[in-house]
Amino acid sequence: MKTIAVIDDDIHIGNMLEEVLEREGYAVLRAYSGTEATLLLKQQRPDLVLLDLMMPGLSGEAVLEQITGVPVIVVSARAGAEDKVRLLLGGAADYVTKPFDTRELLARIAARLRESAVSGRAPVLETGDLRLDQTARTAAVCGVPVRLTKTEYAILKLFLQNPGQAIAKSVILDRISADTLDCTESSLKIHVSNLRKKLRDISGKDYIESVWGIGFKLNA
Repeated sequence: MKTIAVIDDDIHIGNMLEEVLEREGYAVLRAYSGTEATLLLKQQRPDLVLLDLMMPGLSGEAVLEQITGVPVIVVSARAGAEDKVRLLLGGAADYVTKPFDTRELLARIAARLRESAVSGRAPVLETGDLRLDQTARTAAVCGVPVRLTKTEYAILKLFLQNPGQAIAKSVILDRISADTLDCTESSLKIHVSNLRKKLRDISGKDYIESVWGIGFKLNA
């Protein structure tokens, strides 16, 4: 299940978007200000962001500058060409003007998610001494191959795709579900602990850190 963050201070628009997105099978995260959005995005990594511009606290433009690696569709009442060009050049993946047709917005979301999936399929993921080859489905630490279970491989791949990012347990379970079905909320801690030990036994380093109240992160 893909997760979409709706960042908009208009409660009615946010509620409508949440209802439409959930009906289409997406999970939804909500933030009602730019400041709240930055806190949310530090704790969880959605697959796509719907971002309003005129909000209390930090503006949408300021929030956009802090988002990397996630497609952002700006959804704003500003209809000027200069605004659209500036934000698209500033990192937005798309721009939709309010009021909008929900069918068009859903089509744009699907298109941006497809583009993100294709661009995210780098055959080799590397962070520091860790290397994962998605083509060969092998992993190595300091050049030394490490034998991983299917679940451990899926967890490490997710961590390497999001180095330094605290990932909630629920997000980990959702993201690895396509690769493995044997991981449950109760067993996740065991799988992560086993993965951490295998990496540490080879390198002497502790790559995976528990983040209290959230989940885990890979130390970049």
